[in-house]
Amino acid sequence: MIKIENVKKSFGHLKVLQDVSLSVNTGDVVVILGPSGSGKTTLLRSINFLERADEGKLTIGSTVVDLHAARQKEVLEVRRKTAMVFQNYNLFANKTALENVTEGLVIARKIPRAEAMERASAELKKVGLADKEDYYPSQLSGGQQQRVGIARAVALDAEVILFDEPTSALDPELVGETLQIIKNVAKDGHTMIVVTHEMSFAEEVADKVVFMDGGYVVEEGTPRDIFNCPREERTKQFLNRILPQDMYFI
Repeated sequence: MIKIENVKKSFGHLKVLQDVSLSVNTGDVVVILGPSGSGKTTLLRSINFLERADEGKLTIGSTVVDLHAARQKEVLEVRRKTAMVFQNYNLFANKTALENVTEGLVIARKIPRAEAMERASAELKKVGLADKEDYYPSQLSGGQQQRVGIARAVALDAEVILFDEPTSALDPELVGETLQIIKNVAKDGHTMIVVTHEMSFAEEVADKVVFMDGGYVVEEGTPRDIFNCPREERTKQFLNRILPQDMYFI
């Protein structure tokens, strides 16, 4: 179980997260939707201590930390239990695909390099890049770079994988293949929190859909609840603007 409780975060006078709470069951996929500026990415970054929240508590399994006052040892413990897939890949430009996946295993997980390379190779194969191990990011398409990022996150064997709009930087023709890789990761039973605007993905894969706006969780429920019968007017307004007119969920 992962619990996020009463998280607040401001940048100067701008309140980005206002008392956000969320729970994720082990093995579940939670999809977070919302307009730009609603706090979705900041929430993910706060979970992984890429941003330091002003207030809030995080529970991952037996680990409980104060998101504002956590010491470096606690931050490292949380980061060992989490993995992040970024919008813009965040690969090391001077390392090959195999080295990009291997590095975190050696540095963060202290796995012997030979074992780390074997695991990294296996994960690259799962995402269809067995023949691209020795390629550098500049030699890969955006979709291939994102697949390296996914392989890197999965290889860490984290308790939760955080996906921050993993298809937003991709050409439209590459979105489908990347979403299929993420669906495969979900089918393997990984606990996932996914920020995305891909509604079909949310309907097909999510156990829970969360709608955020203005730094708050406005509404949450199953995909059927949110897409078919949202309770809150703000959720209805958002979905009316973003859902294709011919898209209906049963």
